[in-house]
Amino acid sequence: MRLERLNGDRIKIFLTFDDLKERGISKEDMWHDLPRVEQLFRDMMLEAGDELGFEANGPIDVEIFSLPAQGMVVIVSRGRSTEDSESEDAFEDDDFIQMQVTMDESQDVLYQFNQFEDIITLSKTLHDLGIRNGSLYLLDHKYYLYFDEEKLGDDADLETLIALLAEFGNTSTMTVYRLEEYGKCLIKDKAVSDIYKYFINASHA
Repeated sequence: MRLERLNGDRIKIFLTFDDLKERGISKEDMWHDLPRVEQLFRDMMLEAGDELGFEANGPIDVEIFSLPAQGMVVIVSRGRSTEDSESEDAFEDDDFIQMQVTMDESQDVLYQFNQFEDIITLSKTLHDLGIRNGSLYLLDHKYYLYFDEEKLGDDADLETLIALLAEFGNTSTMTVYRLEEYGKCLIKDKAVSDIYKYFINASHA
């Protein structure tokens, strides 16, 4: 489990499916067993308090995004409505957490790479497997390869793709929306094809 403070009132938590398994929770439980999910996040709030100094007493919003074959990204926001602030005594109990949970399933596959050379090597393997699309981004001197699962095609082996991405890079908790807003898109929608064409085919010409 990785925790990251986004600002004073928001944190991001990345949970792999192994993290969930260690806690006795399956991916299906996340969607259907709300009491267990709420207990999981109460436990995580204690850990966030210890690690990040993030206190979550009172009302919080929890947004859960399931990533294909990778895990869960959880955005936790604390806030208080006007009515809440008028009744602060209701939140003096340290064990009280009022939780509003929203869940969504992302079709995004997004990995981070430190070296462009790793992406070149990876692109040759992906190209040989018939995977030619993907978008390449640059943000804070890191490279990101993004794949929309819906654009991979019915013949694409998602597990194989993710296994190869994990061999060369690291799963990212960044959202593609943040990359588009703050990063630089180097190649849109045909990253593997263009990298193969200009860095692999050209070198053998």
